Amino acid sequence: MSTKVETFAFQTEARQLLDLMIHSVYSNKDIFLRELISNSSDALDKRRFEAVKNPELLAGDPELRIFIEADREKRTLSVADNGIGMSRQEVIDLIGTIAKSGTQEFIKKVKESKEQELSAELIGQFGVGFYASFMVADEVTLVTRRAGEDGATRWHSTGDGTYTLEETERDEPGTTVTLHLKDHDAEDGLHDYTQEWQIREIVKRYSDFVAYPIQMDIERTEVERDDEGKPVEGAEEKKVVKTETLNSMKAIWLRDKNEVTEEEYTEFYKHISHDWSEPLHRIQAKIEGTLEYRILLYIPSTAPFDLFQVGGQQHGVHLYVKRVFIMDDCQELLPDYLRFIKGVVDSEDLSLNISREMLQQDRQIQRMQRGIVSKVLDALKQMRDKDEGKFARFWKQFGRVMKEGLFQDHDNRDTLLDLARFKSTHDPEELTTIKAYVLRMPPEQESIYYMTGPSRKQIEDSPHLEAFKEKGYEVLILDEPVDEVWAQAGFTFEEKRLVSVGKGAVELGTEEEKKKADEERKEKEKNYASLLECLQKKLDDHVKEVRISNRLTSSAACLVSDAGDISPQLEQMMRKMGQDVPTMKRILEVNPNHPILEKLQAIFDANHDDPVLADYARLLHGQAVLAEGGELPDAAAFSKLVSDLMVKSL
Repeated sequence: MSTKVETFAFQTEARQLLDLMIHSVYSNKDIFLRELISNSSDALDKRRFEAVKNPELLAGDPELRIFIEADREKRTLSVADNGIGMSRQEVIDLIGTIAKSGTQEFIKKVKESKEQELSAELIGQFGVGFYASFMVADEVTLVTRRAGEDGATRWHSTGDGTYTLEETERDEPGTTVTLHLKDHDAEDGLHDYTQEWQIREIVKRYSDFVAYPIQMDIERTEVERDDEGKPVEGAEEKKVVKTETLNSMKAIWLRDKNEVTEEEYTEFYKHISHDWSEPLHRIQAKIEGTLEYRILLYIPSTAPFDLFQVGGQQHGVHLYVKRVFIMDDCQELLPDYLRFIKGVVDSEDLSLNISREMLQQDRQIQRMQRGIVSKVLDALKQMRDKDEGKFARFWKQFGRVMKEGLFQDHDNRDTLLDLARFKSTHDPEELTTIKAYVLRMPPEQESIYYMTGPSRKQIEDSPHLEAFKEKGYEVLILDEPVDEVWAQAGFTFEEKRLVSVGKGAVELGTEEEKKKADEERKEKEKNYASLLECLQKKLDDHVKEVRISNRLTSSAACLVSDAGDISPQLEQMMRKMGQDVPTMKRILEVNPNHPILEKLQAIFDANHDDPVLADYARLLHGQAVLAEGGELPDAAAFSKLVSDLMVKSL
């Protein structure tokens, strides 16, 4: 056989492109092994496919496999397969021309012939993954033999812009890629690609679900043992080499549900989530259409400690493209309020960028996200309808983060509001739904009432609720920080508006009762008009208005906001986040039936300029701030004022 060696130049600006491949395209050196394994998997698929028309290509029923061999002394790593292989011209066309994808050409041919059953598993798209080898190797050698042909071809390059070709021999069809590894990569011990543990780890992480066995000869030291498994006395240790399969080949999400046990599903969840407790719920589906993908998602049984930490929540949704691992926390596929979901999404035709590490920002991602969110919300609705206890456990763990969707996900807002659970004045022990609240509303009640605040106790003790308690109207208790955000949006449910009891004017009861209350309020405003004007002047720096209240029955005063204003709690939250928020003046409502107002009116009538009026105005305002759990602008001055008034009264 001729051993003539021919030297060729790459058919592109090879030096620049190889430099780009080595230093810019891939962010993780370990990717090179994934790419070589993916290429081998493609080649094995092609051999099976072509054997459909030409059975001789699989004569002798060979075991289709991928074999890895490492030599620590020579510092070489080889990835071999017995796939379709390449002819000499194919090597020139596909390896000598960077970014001309053999797999892409193959897919095109399969589509043209309308025989697509096997093509769905082909992995490569860009024809550049092979060159990732130069990230870790000084030189790369490829030996390949096309199935159905006798001769083999040897390709060799040091990445300097040229490559050599020569004829050689190979016992069976397929391809072997041998990398002469760079020495400096092994210096830190973390990138020594001749180490067994390193190879195992990369295969497990990136190629565990490749459909063909990925094998390697493993050397172990053994000693002869008796029938009971005990070492035989006097037996010497000896080295034994065994061929082991490194990947599981079990893409559990591709198997029929009836073939997978609950134990297998649970073990898979623990494997991908690093959570050693059992999941609360599993969601599995195959989405077909113009964009095809499968999902196997899990809802954990408990919320992780870092659910609300910036930069927390890793090991979320793992993205695979045709069973090849792409990334382990694909945030683009789920909105932030579902960040607790764990699992796998495997797409057949998702567009990736050239390195397969990043998703292309196109409509495919948006469509997939909408489809996945829809499946998750449907599963939650089924859980709620079929197992209320299980859903209650879910909401206890993840309700707070789910509420973020009420202001993040406009398309699914109604569904999320229907799923949500809330504390309420109806039952101190049980949570309620909006739907249940509406069913309990008396006929004359037109709105769904809620109040936000730092705790249930402070809300229930708030003077804002006095008229609602008297009328028997239920009020939703929103005491979580996220409630301050979503409740500002002005929701409706079944044509009932959600209305804050701490904002705007209050009109309760039947139309006749409202009319009567309005007439009484106007009469009180007329009687106390001069006093209210006086109090307004004394508190001009703190409130925008002093007015008669319809919501107070026993307390002297309370502070309310205009309907369009943000709540004081949200204002405080925004300031803590570093936002420049102007101070919102609020409205001081006073109870016209409280004795203190009659006393102040008498003082005012006796002497319009009595200094005690200013003291009591400040006292009323401070009392209203404290009653809702707020902070006084000057606590020391307020304390002194209270002490002085106590002395005067005594």
